[in-house]
Amino acid sequence: MAKLTKAQIHEIFEILARERPEPKTELNYTNPFTLLCAVAFSAQSTDVGVNKATKGLFEKYDTPQKMLELGEEGLGEYLKTVGLWRQKAKNAIAMSKILVEKFGGEIPKTREELTILPGVGRKTANVVLNEAFGEPTIAVDTHIFRVSNRTGLAKGKNPDEVEAGLEKIVPKEFKLGAHHWLILHGRYTCIARKPKCNLCPIVHLCQFDEKIGGEL
Repeated sequence: MAKLTKAQIHEIFEILARERPEPKTELNYTNPFTLLCAVAFSAQSTDVGVNKATKGLFEKYDTPQKMLELGEEGLGEYLKTVGLWRQKAKNAIAMSKILVEKFGGEIPKTREELTILPGVGRKTANVVLNEAFGEPTIAVDTHIFRVSNRTGLAKGKNPDEVEAGLEKIVPKEFKLGAHHWLILHGRYTCIARKPKCNLCPIVHLCQFDEKIGGEL
């Protein structure tokens, strides 16, 4: 199958942008620090589950200093319903300590600095840079990986390959919102087991061989 043309790629993002004109994360947060925590907590967990766990947490502990005062055990009490909560609590306290000691309690604005923090990988750093600081980064999670490969936008064997592919082909005017448009499309329409092809606004441009097997 031929690769998508520049015009087709532009049309895909034009349609996704029209469907969700103001895309944003579904994680609840109050500032860059709570966003960083929420994204780190969401690994192998749902946004809904993380939002429930952090509702009371972020109302009281919204800075690295306050999180340090809460401590690992105290934080763990809030995160018990979240997957891998013990390790996430440990990472968040260690991360808070570094933020206080090395960055004056502020969240760094570069990927290189963010990824030195415990529990913060490239994907988490990209989300924070995009959502909190308006950087046109693309964090490839399972949804974006699936949508990119299925549609033919950017095929790759791993998240890094897909991210590199998307960086090359996403039109400049859509780069800031691309992360959210793709993740939300994957979460609600291009779902894993039974994609809702009959409801998909870009189905006519999609290269997914099995899309006829969806709910057409």
